[in-house]
Amino acid sequence: MADMSGGVALVTGGTSGIGRATALAFAKAGATAIVTGRREAEGRETVELAERAGGRAVFVPADVADAAEVAALFARIERDHGRLDFAFNNAGVHSAGPLTEMTDDAFDRMLAVNVKGVWLCLKHELPIMLRQGKGAIVSTGSVLGQIGLAGNAAYSASKAAVEGMTRSAAIEVAKSGVRINAVCPAIIQTPMSQGSFGGADRVEAALGPLHPVGRVGQPREVAETVVWLCSDAASFITGQSINVDGGLTVQ
Repeated sequence: MADMSGGVALVTGGTSGIGRATALAFAKAGATAIVTGRREAEGRETVELAERAGGRAVFVPADVADAAEVAALFARIERDHGRLDFAFNNAGVHSAGPLTEMTDDAFDRMLAVNVKGVWLCLKHELPIMLRQGKGAIVSTGSVLGQIGLAGNAAYSASKAAVEGMTRSAAIEVAKSGVRINAVCPAIIQTPMSQGSFGGADRVEAALGPLHPVGRVGQPREVAETVVWLCSDAASFITGQSINVDGGLTVQ
């Protein structure tokens, strides 16, 4: 495991699933994990789990789609920690259904969280890291930003936007010591996927066979990829989208 002792890591959407697993991975690697999200009880549970594992974590509530709340989040990070070494822009929402039946509100919310939320976080993360002359950022895309799936047009559009933003932002700061990448998971065993399919067993039964490895992914498998991308072991990697997909996109 990477040694991130003394570092400060932000995880948005850290209240469950991939975000929670990544906050725990950062904390176990020695970083202070700043967990943010809209659900306070779940966020504080993530902090408790990190502390039980011997790590350090704090919860700061914020909606990444709200510019004022994001500004307040980063003001607090600078006030309380004075630095930001790693960031995982993970908060996201998903709504499925025929494109012609999607409501304006559902479409707007998906883009507000999945696209604007990543942009707002990058906008605040980069000045801090540029002053430091070093930092690593990872944002959450999806294999659905690369391949099509009926009923997911808006979600696919939002995740393709994350990949495009990642590439261009990485080039802007490439000589600064700051790296920006994305992870693109396939189906991961999370509360979101379980809610859509009626539980963990049904997710595995229905979706596991779609992946060449014969199963869906686990949150820790994405989390470990994120922490690796943020570590010095990935020091020559920037602007990339790393698929964590059990071979789904290459079959």
